[in-house]
Amino acid sequence: MCLQTAERVDAVTEKQYHVKRQVRLKDWLLTIGILCLAIGALALLANVASACPTCKAGLEHGDLAQQKYASGFYYSILFMMSMPFVILGTFGSFAYYSLRKAQTSDSQPDA
Repeated sequence: MCLQTAERVDAVTEKQYHVKRQVRLKDWLLTIGILCLAIGALALLANVASACPTCKAGLEHGDLAQQKYASGFYYSILFMMSMPFVILGTFGSFAYYSLRKAQTSDSQPDA
């Protein structure tokens, strides 16, 4: 009698497992679908957001002063975007070489 009850419990838990797995799969597919729609919407709107107003106005009018202003604005943005990588790279390199130097000095016997 106990064996039949154990088999029923196993069958019920297995069924519950498959139902939960199907629900998780549906949630995952829904998330992927929403993500694809969001990326598609951004791709369609990319033509609308072609440039910042300052750069666009400077290049449209053909005024040399405005073009220089737009060029300076462009390079300042590139400079600001590169700073986190430079800072993290500097500190990461310093930490790496400090640890490497400490490991080599620990592994070499004292003379």
